[in-house]
Amino acid sequence: MYDTLITSELLAAHIGEPGWVICDCRFVLSSPDAGRAAYRESHIPGAMYFHLDHDLAGPVTPVSGRHPLPDAGQLAAAFGRAGITEDVQVVAYDDVNGAIAARLWWLARWLGHPHVAVLEGGWQSWVANGHQVTADIAVPVPQNFMARRDDTMWVSSAEVLETVMGRLPGRVLDARAHDRFQGRNETLDPVAGHVPGAVNVPFAGNLEPTGRFKRPTELRQRIEQALNGSPPERAICMCGSGVTACHNLLAMEVAGMRGARLYPGSWSEWIRDPLRPVAVED
Repeated sequence: MYDTLITSELLAAHIGEPGWVICDCRFVLSSPDAGRAAYRESHIPGAMYFHLDHDLAGPVTPVSGRHPLPDAGQLAAAFGRAGITEDVQVVAYDDVNGAIAARLWWLARWLGHPHVAVLEGGWQSWVANGHQVTADIAVPVPQNFMARRDDTMWVSSAEVLETVMGRLPGRVLDARAHDRFQGRNETLDPVAGHVPGAVNVPFAGNLEPTGRFKRPTELRQRIEQALNGSPPERAICMCGSGVTACHNLLAMEVAGMRGARLYPGSWSEWIRDPLRPVAVED
């Protein structure tokens, strides 16, 4: 079973086999219907579509970030409708270097399903390697997905505040691009900057130019530098809305650095409370 990454070659060898469920996670922030439209036009055979806003996130509230955690029961039902059970190998892919697929990877683990992997190189790699695509939409046999929710895998804004104030041990790693982290190019959220004391670890730095993940030793070196002696299990991963932070969590797992937690609300939740401190770089 695969629990971090899988290549297009390996996945292609299992297309059509029982015990495999493929999840198409393509999504465009500026055009929320574009991913589903792309899926309907062409996708990996047998793939089921998961929408970031509707399936992989819950409703936005006045105190939440842009992509709060989905209701566990509703996500479990969506997994069941896709044919996922505890003994199924799940593969998630997108067309943005795993930025969205990693969110499904993390959510499946949150609900207790470890056998989930992200497709290396995503949709582009699948197509470039000449593998089969289709517009036919599969109709899986619904299953009863038994969720075993693990809420130790994520932290609240209050715990992040305690960490950055030095009252709890740990290190906050922010996966946003450097200019957004600095507060110089904020186009998504109404307040620019970052959580004081956070370290910028842009998720794009996990990848080779091909879109595949760097070697585990390179990923480990990168994360260790950011942690600066803090243990991986005390790391808190965040981003703009708790999505690309999962990419850093995946990179840490690939590097053998386990136990880091997600801040699902991330920057877009942090700034909901004007009393929470904000830092910018000159």
